[in-house]
Amino acid sequence: MQNNKDTIKAWAMFDWSNSAYNLVITSTIFPAYYTIITTTEQNGDKVMFFGTEFTNTALSNYALSAAYLIMALLLPVLSSIADFRGNKKVFMMVFTYIGSFACTGLFFFKLETLELGIICFTLAAIGYIGGAMFNNSYLPEIASVDQQDKVSAKGFAYGYVGSVLLQIICFVFVLKPELFGITDPSLPARLSFLLVGIWWISFSQIPFKKLPKGSSNYNKLSKIAVKSGFQELIKVWHQLKGMTILKRFLLGFFFYSMGVQTIMLVAAGFGEKVLKLGTAKLIAIILIIQLVAIFGALIMSYFAKKYGNIQVIIAVILVWIGVCAGAYYIQNEGQFYAVAVVVGLVMGGIQSISRSTYSKFLPENTPDTASFFSFYDVTEKMAIVIGLFSFAYIEEFTGSMRNSAISLAGFFIIGLLILVSIFFIKTESSTSLAKD
Repeated sequence: MQNNKDTIKAWAMFDWSNSAYNLVITSTIFPAYYTIITTTEQNGDKVMFFGTEFTNTALSNYALSAAYLIMALLLPVLSSIADFRGNKKVFMMVFTYIGSFACTGLFFFKLETLELGIICFTLAAIGYIGGAMFNNSYLPEIASVDQQDKVSAKGFAYGYVGSVLLQIICFVFVLKPELFGITDPSLPARLSFLLVGIWWISFSQIPFKKLPKGSSNYNKLSKIAVKSGFQELIKVWHQLKGMTILKRFLLGFFFYSMGVQTIMLVAAGFGEKVLKLGTAKLIAIILIIQLVAIFGALIMSYFAKKYGNIQVIIAVILVWIGVCAGAYYIQNEGQFYAVAVVVGLVMGGIQSISRSTYSKFLPENTPDTASFFSFYDVTEKMAIVIGLFSFAYIEEFTGSMRNSAISLAGFFIIGLLILVSIFFIKTESSTSLAKD
């Protein structure tokens, strides 16, 4: 089954199908639409959610934070059950249906149906996170070690092309509604949400049909299966105690990921609420970020080879701190575009280099690579939870997203200090070896 071309294409089509959610719902049209409809002359940016008042953008960030928290707690258990039962395809399908149907439910989202909209928004995120995780777990099964980088890149490329293609289709609805006889100003955005759900579920049928089902290791659910996911994480936690550099890197990664992931998730909402850019400009900005990110990842990979991973990550974190300061002082559209280009340059690079750096710090010939990366994945998701919650809480407490943006610099600074300590440990270690 490994390296079968048809299977690999089918696997890559899952990225094609679900990446539309990430671009349309998380990054562009939904944040702009949500901010516009929940900002009124009577209540300003305040909304009522099941009888409790929230700042509009804070509420959506709380919801997204809750989705990541739920999945950070569930995925270790579910992945263990899937391995135990040999039915990860079933979990992949369940999460995909949850996410895609939630996106179609957003078609009915207006201010008067706020509760429905937030619930669908949260479920869509849960579906995306779960489906992507189980799809990623197929990689070692469908590709040999020497082909995995190439196959993974193919999935990324399919995801990029698919998401941009649907984004362009949605862009036409948003910019030229009159071509379709649309007079309701909310309909173009809501049609976009509907299209994402249809696109997601339709193209997912290809991997659902082609990917292997997996074989059952046991005929009924066992308490062992439920416990083993967390037991593996605890096992890694105990192993980390004796690995100074890996432990420090993971801690540093945890803190700077709070900043990186939060900025990526709130950028569109910030642009609409603070600068009133509008959906069309936000779509253009996000597309620019994605294009620039490809070059940024290549540039950072080159510098990592030349100067070392830790040094490059330290330099990139300094740039991210500058991004936080820039977001605080930003006043116009041109400045936002400039910051967006910088974000694009450092966004993809820091994610790819972080993952490869973590891999390099793992003990040689360890049989627990899956467990270590499961720990890494949970660490990143918990960072997203704390980062989003902090961003939302500070906005509610101070009344300004600018204050939330500058506060993220604190997470980057802590991560920076931890990575600097790793650099000195490695330098001292190299010096000692040279003397010996």
